[in-house]
Amino acid sequence: MSVYLDHAATTPLDPSVLEAMMPYLTSEYGNASSVHRLGRTARFAIEDARQQFAHLIGAEEGEVVFTSGATESNNFALKGTLKPGDHFITSLAEHEAILEPAKHLQKQGVEVTFLKPYPNGTVSAEQVENALQVNTRLVSVMYVNNELGTVSPIPQIAEICRKNGILCHTDAVQAALFRPRMDILDVDMCSFSAHKVYGPKGVGALYIRAGTPVQTTLIEGGAQERRRRGGTEAVAQVIGLVTAFEQTITKAEEHLLYLETIKAHLINQLEVYLGGRYIWNTPQDGTPTSPHILNLSFPPVNDEPIDGEMLLLNMDMAGFMVSSGSACTSGAVEPSHVLQAMGVPEKTAAATIRFSLGKHTTPTHIEAAVLALARILDRMGRKTNG
Repeated sequence: MSVYLDHAATTPLDPSVLEAMMPYLTSEYGNASSVHRLGRTARFAIEDARQQFAHLIGAEEGEVVFTSGATESNNFALKGTLKPGDHFITSLAEHEAILEPAKHLQKQGVEVTFLKPYPNGTVSAEQVENALQVNTRLVSVMYVNNELGTVSPIPQIAEICRKNGILCHTDAVQAALFRPRMDILDVDMCSFSAHKVYGPKGVGALYIRAGTPVQTTLIEGGAQERRRRGGTEAVAQVIGLVTAFEQTITKAEEHLLYLETIKAHLINQLEVYLGGRYIWNTPQDGTPTSPHILNLSFPPVNDEPIDGEMLLLNMDMAGFMVSSGSACTSGAVEPSHVLQAMGVPEKTAAATIRFSLGKHTTPTHIEAAVLALARILDRMGRKTNG
């Protein structure tokens, strides 16, 4: 059996998305900047896709910029608005695609406040408000945390920003199931990615509210994307992005209900086979969370930490693909920066598993994965009820 439980890292390309992309990978291969028929076909396809995507997220088509993915979108949002002397507020629980640009900007003279999340991994609107300064220019807080699944109060944070004349950005990569609409979130900028919603890798989008003062061009060398991003447009990828988002948002309620059921089954199976001999990192106290992510850690046994890397490798060899956290950092030896910011002890954080579920995950997959985990922990010297 081979079971994929790492959907927060990436998702399989949906066959219908591939089908929508295929004409632009084969017969309709024109450059969207060309004036001939193939070029015009590509240009019309991109602009139709932009209009469709804008409609899906409650925006105007001129407010959507297609990018190479959420990392670029996040960089665009930060580097396009912040300059030396500005103050930027974010949290220590953000993705590296926010934290690393923030550290870079800090070296360029931008003042940065990194908010410490609460022990349940959340950041509150009150924390943001208390951190405001006279020179605060931008606030960026993730909508759904990619390691924990916690949901941040983005509308409340955006309202505080609006009242104080401050720009607000959110990374909504893991939030597609919540059907993020810009007219409801009320943010100035929002980042999206296709490959988290059964779309292709290498494409994303940045919503920029009309009138938001953002640097006109982050990537120079062409007039594409209305002079906001130079470079030949990846037409097939853009079509894939919009097709994947349309399917995800259209079926969001159905998928949410299904994933809630699968998540509840996973929690039950963990209790049955592991007897609660773990700590939850994804809060179980009623804190709003997404049903597709569940994160837990295994404390040391007799002060001897569980080898987290060996745990993941053993799961992989048994046919179960899980991770320890962000796909952009889980290859590192160090424990998750998110868990460390929450105050999880280092020896505990070192043995962490993030289960991230998808629309093809079944109860049978869950049962087999938890049973395998119990057996692996037994072999590694961690007594369980399995």
